[in-house]
Amino acid sequence: KRGCNAILGRCSSCVSVFLTFPQDYYGKTLKKTSDLKSNACLAPAQPIPAFVLKALKKIHPEVTSKYYGCGLVVPECLEGCKLLDLGSGSGRDCYMLSQLVGEKGHVTGIDMTEDQLEVARKYVDHHTREFGYEKPNVDFVQGYIDALKEAGLEENSFDIIISNCVVNLSPDKRKVLSDAYRVLKDGGELYFSDVYSNRKLSDEIKNHKVLWGECLGGALWWGDLVRLAQEVGFSPPRLVTANVITVDNMELEAILGDYQFVSATYRLFKVPKISNKASLVIYNGNIAGFGESLEFDAQYTFKVDEVVEVDGEVASILSHSRFAEEFTFQPPGVPAGCGVKKPKVGTVNPFELVLQLGSATVSSATGGCCGAESSCCK
Repeated sequence: KRGCNAILGRCSSCVSVFLTFPQDYYGKTLKKTSDLKSNACLAPAQPIPAFVLKALKKIHPEVTSKYYGCGLVVPECLEGCKLLDLGSGSGRDCYMLSQLVGEKGHVTGIDMTEDQLEVARKYVDHHTREFGYEKPNVDFVQGYIDALKEAGLEENSFDIIISNCVVNLSPDKRKVLSDAYRVLKDGGELYFSDVYSNRKLSDEIKNHKVLWGECLGGALWWGDLVRLAQEVGFSPPRLVTANVITVDNMELEAILGDYQFVSATYRLFKVPKISNKASLVIYNGNIAGFGESLEFDAQYTFKVDEVVEVDGEVASILSHSRFAEEFTFQPPGVPAGCGVKKPKVGTVNPFELVLQLGSATVSSATGGCCGAESSCCK
């Protein structure tokens, strides 16, 4: 399969089941969200911020009904940004985010499934009128998330990449991450939700068609994500949220046995190598929708005017990304250890995070966007 590049869909005589089946599954087998056999590709029942709800209500019903992503992927500070959605499906997230990046921003969706792209493209003009824009700020490209160059996406061209429950559908996760790294600008971010297993999957599970379509058969062991992300150049992954996945099908449960799965959101940054030196930072409170505090990840929540000690990794992320203007670094006149908030112990293990919080559901931290007066993406 790998020898003839079938996993990238470029061999007419040999088409990999890993691509043909998901294409059929999302284009033909699934007709509506209720056809799914697990909650892996469903948004958890979490409170959704008002500005996101407002944006979602403006999206055409057909686009929403044929959306199969898991969770909501909405990073903070989007105004004016150029954003790429990996596995955009029917376009729900693209159209929601196209409102948050504003008319001067742009959203590109890439998906392999022709039936899904047909729905997404059908409503470009509709949403342009609905949002009051003079011209569209969203477009859709057919291609594979592990072949972005072949799809015509240029190097260093996006501020932010999001992905919602599709990385697991690619048999080459390293290529997905390396391609994402290539098309991101310096300081850019890959902010994505996907499915992870508590250990490496057996061949039986990996080769099960329905489990692939349900986002379980291609799930990464979470430890492999941490390793692969750093190998291709990203900063160490920052765990944002985690949510336990349930399977409501006896036949599939029997095959899965004691394997466990979570839907988790991570953020990866394309920033310089970190130093080991801790820094003091103060959140300025200028991000629209986050005037009092910013929940950056599961470890760090920044409150306005509160001095927080961050490790070298987070200091590098904050100072070299779109967040640089949102923080004051090493504020003068702050005695060491005096009135400084020490962060709680962090983890990159989503199963550990769930246990720490003592709940099957870790509350979602959907991000927001910068207001029109403060564009995060220049």
